[in-house]
Amino acid sequence: MSNTIVEIRQEGLRALKDALGFAGMVKFIQQYENGEGDYTKEKYEQPDLPLSEIDIMLRSKA
Repeated sequence: MSNTIVEIRQEGLRALKDALGFAGMVKFIQQYENGEGDYTKEKYEQPDLPLSEIDIMLRSKA
């Protein structure tokens, strides 16, 4: 039987991994992560860039 919050968390993660596999466990946990900001509002504030400019931006970060 679990006594501490750490032990409960470890047992819960183990149960998820056993039931869903590692990738399934991660996908399940990701559903409960809190996002930040207002995606719907922010996506319309971004400028529409031509693909050539996006390509240049991506290549400069590589």
